[in-house]
Amino acid sequence: MKKEKTQIPSSLDELEGLLNEYFGIKAPQLPENVKEILVKFGPYITLAILFFSLPFILGVLGLGAVMSPFAMMGGARLGAGYMLGILVAVVSLVLEIVALPGLFKREIKSWRMLFWVSLVTAVGAIFRFDLGALVVGSIVSWYFLFQIRSYYK
Repeated sequence: MKKEKTQIPSSLDELEGLLNEYFGIKAPQLPENVKEILVKFGPYITLAILFFSLPFILGVLGLGAVMSPFAMMGGARLGAGYMLGILVAVVSLVLEIVALPGLFKREIKSWRMLFWVSLVTAVGAIFRFDLGALVVGSIVSWYFLFQIRSYYK
């Protein structure tokens, strides 16, 4: 019997292609010098954000360990939303840390990790029913990501 392959990588490739068509090709283009500045200084900005957010994330994780039972007492939706928020933050942080060395080298696999971060945060916004974060956050992040995609190989 033949084992079926999973469709997830293919679906992510199709989603990336679709978003590239709308945000990278059809959308108004950023000036080349702005793109170059984003690609050149983006990894440093990411590093600074990671550096300054790490104590906050560690504090939330410590506080999360203490507050989780109380959040669950507030109701399943509140507790699940709190736990999901922590999970999204940790997954995003780890992906950004892993992507950072490749961003300096302009590797496409690191660009894809940033794309995955945007997808993880979008899924988190869907589960939190945060339509504003979903629409505005996703559109802004995808616009800038796909505008600079061609700089990564």
